[in-house]
Amino acid sequence: MKRTKYIYISAFALAVSLSACNKVLDIKPKETIDQSTAIVTSDDVQSTLVGAYNRTAVVDVLGGRMQMEQDLLATQNILDFNGTYLELAQMTGQNIANNNIFVEYTWQYSYQAINLANNVIANLAKADADQRDRMEGEAKFIRGTLYFELTREFGRAWNDGDPNVNLGVPIVTTPTTTVTSASYVSRATVKQCYDQAISDLKTAESKLPETNSFYAGKYAASAILARLYLQQGDYANALTEANTVITSAQYSLTAKYSDEFPIPGKPTHVDNTTEDIFAMQVTEQQGTNGLNEFYASTGNGGRGDLRVHTDFVAGFAATDTRGQFFTARTNDDGSVAFYRTKKFDNTYGNVHVVRLAEMYLIRAEANLAKGSATGASPLSDVNKIRARAGITPLTTVTLAAILTERIHELCFEGGFALHDAKRLKQPVNGLLYSSPKLIFPIPQQELLANKNLVQNQGY
Repeated sequence: MKRTKYIYISAFALAVSLSACNKVLDIKPKETIDQSTAIVTSDDVQSTLVGAYNRTAVVDVLGGRMQMEQDLLATQNILDFNGTYLELAQMTGQNIANNNIFVEYTWQYSYQAINLANNVIANLAKADADQRDRMEGEAKFIRGTLYFELTREFGRAWNDGDPNVNLGVPIVTTPTTTVTSASYVSRATVKQCYDQAISDLKTAESKLPETNSFYAGKYAASAILARLYLQQGDYANALTEANTVITSAQYSLTAKYSDEFPIPGKPTHVDNTTEDIFAMQVTEQQGTNGLNEFYASTGNGGRGDLRVHTDFVAGFAATDTRGQFFTARTNDDGSVAFYRTKKFDNTYGNVHVVRLAEMYLIRAEANLAKGSATGASPLSDVNKIRARAGITPLTTVTLAAILTERIHELCFEGGFALHDAKRLKQPVNGLLYSSPKLIFPIPQQELLANKNLVQNQGY
């Protein structure tokens, strides 16, 4: 893992990439950004927006590691970590040090992306009038999504005590151009963080076009909102947003499960599928994604550090094509030692942030909880997912059946086991859903830099 370490201060991360985005200017390196010279034209605003996407797509944010780290914390009954990184072993051991470099990078790069998004929002008046809504929508999609994800990682679950009191993460909605006393931002409450994420995503939903190439569009915002509302246990709103995505007719399930994770003859970038609502684009120029790095074998560009338990794979029905989407490693006697998932065998495969199958399962669970059949019955939605997987349809559906489909359909794609357990108050490998060990520590570097930050319980 090659890295160059940059020292940034989370919420006050300097948007130094702004000057790099402006090809017209030759700005000497400095510690602050003067927006009057760094962002002048509509093209500058667009370049800053692209920079926000780029920072969101780094491996430590939505380029794969943020998703993987959440799984490491909760899937010890499914995965073994067999790598050499002590910081990742701390996650699987549910004993994370407050100077864990992986956690630190996730925090830092996320706030750099948020700061770039804030710069876009603050400079919309400089954008061409016909582009302002789209730019605002994309910037707020990025900001809202990241505040939701950061709050889930660094704060208590919505239903774990009082979200009006429990601490989430600092909320910063204006550009940081220099560090002053005002830069020392305290942690907002979990409710304030969720409210900010909802506000941003609702604005994005209203201002973005239905289609927007591989950038975030209207229904990407709807899909993240569906996930957020489900996390809150707000089944009515989760149902509305999931149904909005499904009935938009903009997306369709791929014909085969394996088609959602294409593995061409040689590693190369593959465009989004019909099922992808939003994905981080990975190209040969950018390098590998964080999921390929740790899940794939060395022959497929990865380290092969994450191994799937044999009993997890045995839990799939014999005809379930999802259970066949694994590669077995055998012992000398021919027995299976462990499996590796094939989902991330493409070195330059896109990272699926949210896809249509999840929307069907959210709609099914929300309808089941409400005793309704908006859009379709819960049974119909679950069987749609099962039919694509090649398994027998159910005749009745329960919450347990839906949760099984969620883990079989969405495994390893980003913390579903952890966050489903938390929202449903279920134990996580012997720990209570409310255990402080299931929350990431505020990075020690941030505590040293910002006197107003306080650490999470247990660290």
